[in-house]
Amino acid sequence: MKILVINGPNLNMLGIREPQIYGRETYSSLVEKIENYCKAKLLDVEFFQSNHEGALVDRIQEAYGNTDGIVINPGAYTHTSVAILDALKAVSIPAVEVHISEVDKREEFRQVSYVRAACIATVTGHGTDGYLEAVDILIKNGEKK
Repeated sequence: MKILVINGPNLNMLGIREPQIYGRETYSSLVEKIENYCKAKLLDVEFFQSNHEGALVDRIQEAYGNTDGIVINPGAYTHTSVAILDALKAVSIPAVEVHISEVDKREEFRQVSYVRAACIATVTGHGTDGYLEAVDILIKNGEKK
């Protein structure tokens, strides 16, 4: 099984950006954590991070035909991007939305998720372990087929 982990704007700043909300774990340690988890489960995993909406859309489209599941934290684009929603719908790859913080308990605008409509599940507020939960959800989804 091949998993693509996509991270949107400012996630490259983990450990620096508002550590009281997002923690002190760095982006590179997050990648290492997910790599090790996937390796133990014999999964192939690839990572992509961009601060640019179009690059995220392009990478989702490139996953078509060669990826079994997507873990996506669109960052602020969660609340604004119909383009990312449409890209996820277009490729029809099972996707799980992840947020490190509990977005549903934060500012009102963060409680709207456009991408959620194209995802099989959402994990919020579990820190970076939420990514591992998302991988498990994709594994279970793949076993159903």
